[in-house]
Formats: sequence, C-alpha cells, structure tokens
Amino acid sequence: MSDAKAFWLDQPVLVTGATGVLGGWVVRRLLDHGAQVTCLVRDHVPRSMLLDESFTQRVNLVYGDITDQLLLERALGEYEIKTVMHLAAQTIVGVANRNPVSTFESNIKGTWTLLEAARRSPKIKAVVLASSDKAYGEQPELPYAEDMPLQGKHPYDVSKSCSDLIGQAYAATYDLPVAMTRCGNFYGGGDLNFNRVIPGTIRSVIRGQRPEIRSDGSPIRDYLYVEDGAAAYMDLAMHLAQRPELHGKAFNFSTEHPMSVHQIVQQVLRVMDSDLEPVILNQAHHEIQAQYLDATLAKTQLRWQPRFSLDQGLAQTVAWYQHYFLSPNHE
Repeated sequence: MSDAKAFWLDQPVLVTGATGVLGGWVVRRLLDHGAQVTCLVRDHVPRSMLLDESFTQRVNLVYGDITDQLLLERALGEYEIKTVMHLAAQTIVGVANRNPVSTFESNIKGTWTLLEAARRSPKIKAVVLASSDKAYGEQPELPYAEDMPLQGKHPYDVSKSCSDLIGQAYAATYDLPVAMTRCGNFYGGGDLNFNRVIPGTIRSVIRGQRPEIRSDGSPIRDYLYVEDGAAAYMDLAMHLAQRPELHGKAFNFSTEHPMSVHQIVQQVLRVMDSDLEPVILNQAHHEIQAQYLDATLAKTQLRWQPRFSLDQGLAQTVAWYQHYFLSPNHE
C-alpha cells in the first residue's frame, strides 16, 4: 500500500463547501482513497457533483452554515475529525462586488469560525484552508511568490487576504496545524457557474452559440485542472499532519503556464473543433490585469506536480459537459 493510501484509509475528514466544484472532486478523491468523509452542506444543490453523482450515499452530511461555531464543534467532535478541507466560500468576483457583506460573512467570518472550532478540537491534525491567488491583490512583479504581501483591494480579493492572514494567525498564536493553498482559476467538470469563461464557452459551443468574453480578452490568469487541485489539497494535508514546520505556511499551486482569457477561449474552441467566434463584451470591472503564480515551493517542499496538461484537462472537461448536457433534465 502506498504512503498516501495508508494515510487516507479510514481517515476522518470534514469537507466544507462540498457542493462546490472543487469540493465535489475532493470528496470523490477522498472516497477513492478510503477516507471517512463528512460534508458540511448549507444549500441543497441538486445538480452539484456531490448530489448528482450520489456521493451523499457514501458520506456523512451535516446541514448548516460555516459561521455556526457550535455546529462545527459538534461535527468535529462527534465524527472525530482529524483532517479538515475548508473550501466553503463565496467565490464569484461579480457577486462579491454586488454583495460584499455576504461575501465577507462567508469568507472571513466563516474562516475564523472554522479555525476556532478546530482549535477547540484536540483530534485535529491538519486544516487545509482555501486561499487564492486573489489574496495577493495586484503586485508589481510576476509571477507571484508566497513571500509577497497580501494586499487585496476589492471585496473578493480582500476576503481572501483576510482569511489567509487569519489562518496564519491561528498557526502562529495557537500552533494550529493549518496551511493555506493559493491557486489560480480552477476548471473541470462539475462547475455549473456558466459565467466562468471555460464552462460558459463549452456550453455555448454545445448549444451552437458564440461564446461571450466579459472582459476585453486580455487579462492573464493561471488555469488549474480541478483534479490536480484536489490532489494538491490532499498532498498538502498529508504533509501538514506529519510536518509541524509547515504550520502556517502557504503554497502556490500552478501549472506555471499563464494564458490570456482570449487564449483560453481559443484553446477550448480548438479542443471542441469549433469555428465559432467569441463575442467581446468588455464589461468586467475591478479585475486585475495579470495574475499568475510561481509554484516552486510546492514542487520542492511537497513534491507536487500537476498531472494533467491543458489539453488533457480541457478534453476531460469537455467530455464531462457533453455527457452532462445529454443527460435527462439537463439543459
């Protein structure tokens, strides 16, 4: 049995944000490794991977909000949780700009609530906290490295800067075994937010419509296939549980191949063998022009490597959505 299989076999894990796209893949990977998974679920999202692929038949479900500390303490205690994957967040930049308070509640208060509950739970060995490349705000140098300051300015970016710093504070003050992941834009099957560029483009092509680009197409970003993201979270959790020197550390996860929005849309169109021309809306506001990450630290300290090339990840993603839209009751 591999070290990873041995570590995760029967490991009690709490996943917050399990109905999100990353959450669904993390749950799938944990189950494949034999973990005992408990999911915190706020809303019933029937088309999420968690429900649509019947993972709920194989996990414990705790219904409630990430800001409910008593509920979290009960879940951590009663299910004897040792590892926490904290993915619950409001993740849409546009929603954050329109509704900053709800974003701050989920992303900032939700983080300190979860960490305070974990601090009071003696069995906890690892908490992996989902930060973001957006936590860096806009930096004068590229690519972003982990020793750069966290200086978000707009609501979503600020919420991620704050939650990241809160994680660092709990590690420094209470020696809580928490570490932060800073990733770029995830893509992959299961993402039903079609305002995002990759699922939106795929859906448009399937429907025979021209895909829309909200910006002018020039912003540059990292794109990380969601299965690589799920593996990164599990790799970090395993190292964190065994290496106290990682408490409070943050790690960038990236393929280190940044692309403009226009380039990624063209890549999707090529994979789908489509000659549709995108429509440039140029309506995006309060977004940073260029953000991409240096993943040297993860590669050297965690021995992490992405397993999927962009073409491989996009091919898997396109196949997932083609199956999804051909299934009954899906449009």
